[in-house]
Amino acid sequence: MDPRRDQSRRNLTDETPALSIVIPVYNEGENVVPTLRGVVDQTRTRPLEVLIVHDFDEDTTVPVVKRLQAELPELRLHRNTLGRGVLNAMKSGLRAARAPFVVITMGDGSDNPADIDPMYELARGGADVVAGSRYMRGGRQLGGPLLKRTMSRTAGLSLHWIGGLPVHDATSNFRLYSKRLLNQVTIESKGGFELGLELTVKAYRLGLRVAEVPTTWRDRTAGQSRFKLWQWLPRYLHWYLRGIGGRFSTSR
Repeated sequence: MDPRRDQSRRNLTDETPALSIVIPVYNEGENVVPTLRGVVDQTRTRPLEVLIVHDFDEDTTVPVVKRLQAELPELRLHRNTLGRGVLNAMKSGLRAARAPFVVITMGDGSDNPADIDPMYELARGGADVVAGSRYMRGGRQLGGPLLKRTMSRTAGLSLHWIGGLPVHDATSNFRLYSKRLLNQVTIESKGGFELGLELTVKAYRLGLRVAEVPTTWRDRTAGQSRFKLWQWLPRYLHWYLRGIGGRFSTSR
């Protein structure tokens, strides 16, 4: 038996977690099992809560999570009541998270859970945003459409070198946020995965510390991605331009 597990099976609501992990899902079914096991087993930070955020009770992920909860008491189901879609699921999870630091990761297994503890350590050291970065030294991206990869890398590196953003990866949503940041800002994103870019730009312009850890991202091998490049590109562009302008504004 894993010695890091709570042998007494205490109710997790009895203690405030040190770290919350938010995982938005949409009909992942059994595909989500390796992701949830990986997150719980490879994250050593405790107390830990893992919020699996679903839009509706009939989501095929729900019965799978309920089955796993007997084995993984860190798992919590949370229904998104802000309106369907991945953005609202992430926002709902951020609101429901009880820890002072919150990580967003996807339910498709594309992010590496082994990087969560290093993200948490940087946050404990004062960072308000910690990005899992594919484009810094030691980071990698495996798979995915060539156009999407090229645009993502170009956006991240140009924001770093021209805009002064202290991360190399602008578009990944594998990020940790402090509640200090989340309590200071209003989320303006309208419908897609641009949330990570928005919060990173806002933290930088507020003068808060932004950090990164190298990560390896793997394109999903099962299920269907909800990323819609051309639909969300204008929203990314808005925050990209805000990020570029941050270095040249008189105040952040």
